[in-house]
Amino acid sequence: MNTDAYVGNLIVFDGECVLCSGFFRFMLKRDLRQSFQFATAQSPLGQKLFCDLGLPTQGFQTNLVIVEGAVYQHLDAFAAAMRQLPGLWPLLSVCRFLPSFVKNPVYHLIARNRYSVFGRFATCLMPGPDVKARFARYGY
Repeated sequence: MNTDAYVGNLIVFDGECVLCSGFFRFMLKRDLRQSFQFATAQSPLGQKLFCDLGLPTQGFQTNLVIVEGAVYQHLDAFAAAMRQLPGLWPLLSVCRFLPSFVKNPVYHLIARNRYSVFGRFATCLMPGPDVKARFARYGY
């Protein structure tokens, strides 16, 4: 997949999902080096990435985390993002070592039920001026 559409690391998240948007806000606050750019899955960039990966472009089942050109999905995406944070946050990336038969069903159970458990915004997240600079081109 061509990653030339953006510079650096990228997190693509469902801008209507309360849980996914919470992950975005978590990363925004803790990414002190500002190594990540962001995009919503509903944006032109997010739609292109999901399409290029053969993933559904509606009813998103994963966030995407791209680090140095490598694309991560599911729990591995969370682990890749945690590895980029300062302090003790990289310790949470140990979840990547869980066997797939354990981590994938748990992740998919949460993903399938995230709207009913955590809620859904009526409209996609629109970044304010202070956050807009952290979004990749065509990322919102």
